[in-house]
Amino acid sequence: MTGQKPIGTTVLGYPRIGADRELKRALEKYWAGGLDEAALLEVGKNLRADTWRRLRDAGLDSVPSNTFSHYDQVLDTTALVGALPARFTELGLSPLDTYFAAARGVQDAPALEMTKWFDTNYHYLVPELGPDTAFTLGGTKPLDEYLEAKAAGIETRPVLVGPVTFLLLSKAAGNAPEGFQPLELLDPLLAVYCELLGKLHDAGAEWVQLDEPAFVGDRTDSDLDALAHAYEVLGGPARRPRLLVAGYFGNLGAGLAVLASSPVEALAVDLVTDPSAVDAVAAQTALQDKELLAGVVDGRNIWRTDPTVALSRAATLLGSAKTVSIATSCSLLHVPYDVEREAGLDERLRGWLAFAAQKVDEVVLLGKALSQGTETVTAELDAARAAIADRAASKDLLNAEVRARIDALKPEDAERAPYALRAAAQQAALGLPALPTTTIGSFPQTVDIRKARAAHKAGKLGDDAYRAAMHAEIERVVRLQEDLGLDVLVHGEPERNDMVQYFAEQLAGFAATDNGWVQSYGSRCVRPPILFGDVSRPVPMTVGWSRYAQELTDKPVKGMLTGPVTILAWSFVRDDQPLGDTALQVALAIRDEVADLEAAGIGIIQVDEPALRELLPLREAEHQAYFDWAVRSFRVSTSGIADATQIHTHMCYSEFGEVLPAIDALDADVTSIEAARSKMEVLTDLDSGGFGRGVGPGVYDIHSPRVPDVAEVSGLLRTAVGAVPADRVWVNPDCGLKTRGYAEVEPALRNLVAAAKLIRAEQPT
Repeated sequence: MTGQKPIGTTVLGYPRIGADRELKRALEKYWAGGLDEAALLEVGKNLRADTWRRLRDAGLDSVPSNTFSHYDQVLDTTALVGALPARFTELGLSPLDTYFAAARGVQDAPALEMTKWFDTNYHYLVPELGPDTAFTLGGTKPLDEYLEAKAAGIETRPVLVGPVTFLLLSKAAGNAPEGFQPLELLDPLLAVYCELLGKLHDAGAEWVQLDEPAFVGDRTDSDLDALAHAYEVLGGPARRPRLLVAGYFGNLGAGLAVLASSPVEALAVDLVTDPSAVDAVAAQTALQDKELLAGVVDGRNIWRTDPTVALSRAATLLGSAKTVSIATSCSLLHVPYDVEREAGLDERLRGWLAFAAQKVDEVVLLGKALSQGTETVTAELDAARAAIADRAASKDLLNAEVRARIDALKPEDAERAPYALRAAAQQAALGLPALPTTTIGSFPQTVDIRKARAAHKAGKLGDDAYRAAMHAEIERVVRLQEDLGLDVLVHGEPERNDMVQYFAEQLAGFAATDNGWVQSYGSRCVRPPILFGDVSRPVPMTVGWSRYAQELTDKPVKGMLTGPVTILAWSFVRDDQPLGDTALQVALAIRDEVADLEAAGIGIIQVDEPALRELLPLREAEHQAYFDWAVRSFRVSTSGIADATQIHTHMCYSEFGEVLPAIDALDADVTSIEAARSKMEVLTDLDSGGFGRGVGPGVYDIHSPRVPDVAEVSGLLRTAVGAVPADRVWVNPDCGLKTRGYAEVEPALRNLVAAAKLIRAEQPT
């Protein structure tokens, strides 16, 4: 092992898409054929260099590297250890295009499955492993980026997905024997990690960070044994850098003792998500010979750190370890770059916020206070405490009318008639065929649509002209859907910038940013709004657009809303009251919109909850409390309407088995669920769980440029009607079509409609 320098103050990762989404634009231009590989790689190189310089110049003691990715860090690891499936490696593409094929798919090779990274809105690509997976060091990315930084005069700490977490997040390949578990491949994977650690050592790396967040959730004894074995193996060789293992998004639980007893030299612990971790760490005597990174600066939310609380937590641990340093609770990947770029925010609100750049400054400040004494940074600490006090004292956060409505809620306000009665009334009103076809909501957003929205926001396009432009697009989309033969139409959502931000911009209690972009997956970025106060709906938000679309056609048009859980999950939410209380406030606003849509003649209303699984606590003991408030908020949103009004919901890119009881308890008339990438795996859960209402398992993966043919879609539908009675099956894509182009969407939807007709004809009469 090289060097003796401790890690000191640091962050566990940093945003990588670019403050102006430079990587997003470069990626999409590359995929469209407008940028060559060298130019794309140069964009990444510049972003990395800028990040390393910023972190060094901010005063961090240790700067992470290998936190950059062209798409996803788990996919990077899969490629690094030579585990990309043969359907991609045999395409004859360059290494970079092979990587992108795994991420996005190509016509003859469907992409890897995509799902949520723990309980965040970041998505990772799921590795497919089997007994025949032969790990090899298939790349040198961590080494290359370490040397790249070193050549720029910056010593960095390469960051890797930990080997046990990598395997626990993987799935068995389709050809793997029944009962195979990827964790069976631990030893050959460790051999590759040891080889890589040796190369990093030889290059001069003093520290390597290995992320093991899988252990903040419930884990079996065999999982814990695997963790112990992994770090005995990785910690054994003398020819390696010193090892920092990071566990974040919660309390490491039993994993803490395992890692404390291992040969690793340092641990990073999250002291924000679960403050009880402070006591657990303090009681762990095996940490005496290790460095401890106290994660007291929140890496997931955007509120300023309370220095009194943070320093108290860190100081409690002094003496529990060889050294205690300040760090973020997790990577800053989950927050925007810099609040100073938000000139449009209310000045007082902006003073309560800390984005990635400010969080780095907080880490440095708290590090000085902890190591040198608070008297050395008195003015800075006083300023931070003043901002915390100002927010706590603000009366602008409270709305007495909203709180009175919540106090007045009764159990019946979250109830509808039994499903059988509703289903009969809805079929009488709607007259839909078996296996009705529809889409999830959005249609492709063209350059002209985006230009019109931007011009209207900038005041360059008047209200009447903007409305005319949106109406023209809505009519075009409605006519297209009629031509395609879809049974239930949508208005296409041309007026919406994002399925959460659009609503947040119209709800009291929210603020929107101009540059607060956060990566969701690949080139997909979102601007989570800031939920800072009590929530209410001043005026209807969607009714005019939906009413206009319905007036254009005799076919039913769905009203499209986002549910309260998802609005919370995809926002930066106030942390001064329980999430369940905030969810009910949002639910009442959505309830008002549902009632107004029904009154406007909209007979089908979709209230999307794709984040229902995302917010599920990582430990089972906390699940029921979450289900209670999450389900109640949805049902408050969707009750109080006629039996004949059909409520849909939609979910995507999650493992649904754990939340199936909650999905059932939502009591939606129809639930559409991502299923194309996972080859209808969710149907097994639905079948075993006795799910008894309408279901639309996605048959078209919209996150890939592939166009599924009729045979592929009809094959998925045969699987669906084999698991769920055909009279309850809907036919739809996996998700909204906003990010796709019409050249892909039109043929895919034609094939979807043709496949539905084919499977209808196969059903017994």
